This record gives sequence, C-alpha cells and structure tokens, in this order.
Amino acid sequence: MSSTLFAVRNRQKAIGLWSVSLLTALMGLINLLSAATPSLPDRVVWLRDVLPLEVRISGRLFAAVSGFFLLMLAANLLRRKRLAWGLTVGLLIVSIVSHLVKGLDFEESGVAIVLLVQLVLMRGWFTAQSDRPSIAQGVRSLVGALLFTLAYGTVGFWAHDRQYTETFNLGEALIQTLAMFFTADDAGLRPTTHAGKFFADSIYWVGAITLLSSAWMLFRPVLFRRTALESERSQAKTIVTRYGASSLAQFALLPDKSYYFSPSRQSVVAFVPKGRGAIALGDPMGPPADRKEAIAGFEVFCDRNDWHPAFYQTLPDDLELYQKQGFQTVKIGEEAIVDLNKFTLKGKPGRHLRAAVNKFNKQGTEVVFYPPPIADDLLKELRQISDEWLQHVSGSEKRFSLGWFDDDYLRECEIAVVETDQGKRIAFANIVPEYQLNDITIDLMRHRADIEGGAMDFLFISMFQHFKERNFDGFNLGLSVLSGVGDAPNDNRLEKGLHYLSEHMERFYGFQGLHAYKDKFHPRWEPRYLVYPRLSALPDVVVALVRADSGDRLLDYCKPGAYIRAKSILAISGIYRAAAEAWFESMISFLLRGEILMD
Repeated sequence: MSSTLFAVRNRQKAIGLWSVSLLTALMGLINLLSAATPSLPDRVVWLRDVLPLEVRISGRLFAAVSGFFLLMLAANLLRRKRLAWGLTVGLLIVSIVSHLVKGLDFEESGVAIVLLVQLVLMRGWFTAQSDRPSIAQGVRSLVGALLFTLAYGTVGFWAHDRQYTETFNLGEALIQTLAMFFTADDAGLRPTTHAGKFFADSIYWVGAITLLSSAWMLFRPVLFRRTALESERSQAKTIVTRYGASSLAQFALLPDKSYYFSPSRQSVVAFVPKGRGAIALGDPMGPPADRKEAIAGFEVFCDRNDWHPAFYQTLPDDLELYQKQGFQTVKIGEEAIVDLNKFTLKGKPGRHLRAAVNKFNKQGTEVVFYPPPIADDLLKELRQISDEWLQHVSGSEKRFSLGWFDDDYLRECEIAVVETDQGKRIAFANIVPEYQLNDITIDLMRHRADIEGGAMDFLFISMFQHFKERNFDGFNLGLSVLSGVGDAPNDNRLEKGLHYLSEHMERFYGFQGLHAYKDKFHPRWEPRYLVYPRLSALPDVVVALVRADSGDRLLDYCKPGAYIRAKSILAISGIYRAAAEAWFESMISFLLRGEILMD
C-alpha cells in the first residue's frame, strides 16, 4: 500500500470516528431533552389505548438514563474502545424502544437507528481494550452525573411548568432542581398531574442511577487495583536476571510496573500505562535476536489499548532498529559510569578526592556496608534520614526509573551508611546490581539536612573503593540530564531546542553544576535516549512520564520552586497546539528526578 493511500485511509478512519463520537454525544443530549420535555399530545392519546401509564413512564426514565451513559461513552468511541462500542450499541437499542414507548417519538428513534447502523458497519474499527480504572475517570464521571441531573431537572421543570401549582423560568427551574436534593419538603413543590408527579420522582431516580454509577467508577480503582500477576512477575524476573544489562534492570521489577511479553515469551517490556501513554523503562530485555519482535509486538499491544508507546532512557545500540519501525528518537542526556579498574586517589587528578577522604577519616567517620536482609531498627533510622532529606529538598518519593523508600524493597538491598565516630548515621545509599553487567549503581541516596560539606564525596569514594576491591568493573552515577544534547552540528532540531533550554534554565535547575559534580570522578559518558512514536504524540507521552514519575501526585510538581513544572503540565493539558514549550519544560522536570542531589 502506498503512503498516500495509507494516509487517505487513516484520514477517512479519523473522520468516521469523530462523526460517530459526535453523533453519540448528540444522541445523549437528544435523550436528555426528549425525556425531560412533553411528548406530542396527539401521539400520547393514541398510546394511552395501547400501553399503560407505567410502561410509558418507564420509557422516559430509560431514555434519560441511557442519555447520560451515551454522553459518557462518546469520548471512548473516539478512542476505539471495544467495550464502549458494545455498550453504545445496547444503549441505542434501548433508546429506540424508549422513544417509541414514551411518546411515539419517531424522529429521536430515527437518529438512534442511523447511529446504530453506522456503528454496526464500523464494528471492526473498535479494537482497543478498556482503560484501567483510575480516580480521574471517577471524578469526570461524577462531575458529568451532577451536571446531567441538574440539566435534566432544569429543562424538565421549565418544560412541564403547567404540571405544577406554579410556573418556572430557567433560573427558577434550576433552583427547584437543587431544592429536590437539599430541602425536606422539595421547596413546597405541588404537582397537579400524574405527569408532573412522575417527573419530580424521576429526578431522584435519574440522580440515584447516575451518581451511583459514578461512585462505582470513583471507587473502582481502589477496589480493583490492576497489578501484574505473580506469574508475570516471576517470568519477568527470570528474563531480567538473565538478560538485564543496564542500570534500569532492577527497577523493572518494582511493583509499579506492568509487563508485555514478546510473542516468543523470551523478551519482556516493563512499562507503566498512564492516560494515553505506555512508557517502557529502557529497552526490551531478552535475546538480541528477539528485540525486533518485542518492539513491534509492544507497538501493536499499545495500539489495541489506544496507547502511545514510548521507551525511556534507551541505550544507543538499537536506535536504528527503532527508527526502521517508524519511531522517533531524541537524546535526553548521558549516564556517568566510573571505571573502577582505573579509579585511583593517587596523583594530581585525585588530589581533591583525597582531601575529602582524609578529612572524614581523621574525624573517625566511616562508611559501613550492610548486607541484606536489613534489620528493622536500621530501616527505621534510615527512614528518618529519608524523611528529613525529602523535607529539606521540598520533594516527595519518585517512581518509575527510581525506587522509593519501601521497607520490603530496601530490606533486600545492600546499603552503604555514613556513620560518625559517635555512631550517628548521617547518610545512606542503597546498592543496585546490573545483572549481566559487572557494574554497580545506586538508587536512593539521602542525607540529613545538616550534613557536613564533602560527606557525600566521602560516601561515593568509599563505595568506589569497596566495589573495586570486590572486582566490579564500573559504578553508574546515573543520568546527567541534557548532557551532550544538541552540541553536535548534525543533532536534530528537537535536541538543539533542548540544548537552548538547558542554557537558559541553568539558574533554575543547575544542569551544569550537577554534571560537573559527577565529572570530577572522571567517568565515561554514555548517551541515553527517549524513543517515541511521532511528534504529535509527545504531549501525551510527556504527561504519562510525569504521571509515572510522580505516582499520579501531580501537585508535587506545583510546590514552591517548581512553577515551571506546574506551568508545563497545565499547558500540555489545555493547549495541544501550543505543546512545544510545555513539552520541553515538562520533559526537563521529569528528567530531573533522575539526577542525584548531592550536597
């Protein structure tokens, strides 16, 4: 198929999805208005001889309730959700019957029939699985339920004002609807007809059904937290242990991750789905020969779920493979890796490092390495240090490509602790293996607020020496954000833009200072990349990164000193066309938590 024909078909598909989504929302509004307003008198007269009052009343109630759910489902149809398609088809059938039963409303039924036929013809387009339950879904549904019930009551009282002892304008109708829920006597409402009494009662039914369904949506993620199955975690651990070869391998096994296994089940992609993005941590892990199938399979898997696939902090080895499969790549920084075989405190290069070691050795301070399992009393003291550090930096626990202070996690780690001659513990770092690489990296590194200058240098140097004696080859200091990005003449415009921002945001984030801190240990620098599907998907990918990083605690990005992060999140959420600046700023904010805060 030519690229032109492919583009035309994609455009036709997009138009079809938009039309069916808009028609579904319109049908929901039609149901709302039709249920809240009187039917044509001559048609009602004919129905009275055929259907009892209870049946006709039920038709109005079903039309109203189905209208609410159609409005809720419209957006999911645009995202090709299979379950939304099935529910919409069912609700349209209910709507058709309801409109005929309540007042022979052929016009409303005709719109529903047209939409039903269109959905049936397009059934093959709806392949995406349902989103995982989230609090955000519940909040949106709750707000929608409140607005729908208010609209239903307001329009109904305004249209049925002859059914009561007093008449209503729109403002009075709104007040009367609110009074139905908040006053004991319904603000003195007195129906004069059966229809008026039914409509007043139906507000409670509509409100109860819509609000209860929204409450279920709100509490569903609490009741049914979807995590990877134990069998999946066990299989992932086996693959990671066998093929893990990066500083991120250990973090792929933390409980915030979900797993995709390649068709051969030999490779695993550890990812976190948030909103429209599914962000993989690093490259797929598995046999090199299976890498292409793992990437392609993950892309198809994400398409079925209506997610944008992305790979965060990938190695340079497979960039060409990603690009051949249609992905875009952007360099996001460089990892600093100290060669322990060459590391030394001797000579002129080690002069300043020797000074820190000599200073703390003279004070009787030492770094003690505690093997797992870590005792509960030590974990309790380390938590105090961690809490003090978090308060000092006005931060909170991050996730995704880092661990967090969790007793079960840290208990199984080796931990290096800085202890004074009086036995006071002032800093610590937990050690993370890299499996197939003979390297070591660290995860959490935290210290007390009043720590003496140079203490973190002392901790690092002590760890270098300790693991050098244990015959490890390298020590990974983590990602240096935007290091080496946009420097080369052939770098793409996105990387040059990031370079420009890094220069102009230095006073906020201190990129160069953090880079210089790591560079004094004379590491080698290895590039790391973000792989994403296309430029238009970047806003969704970045929002997913921020959510994965914060554990959905987006307010953490709005604390004092983090106004750029707050600005970027709001911009991405509300102004899609102006997403470039917001993406840059949000990306930088997200990447920053990969930095290690030293002194």
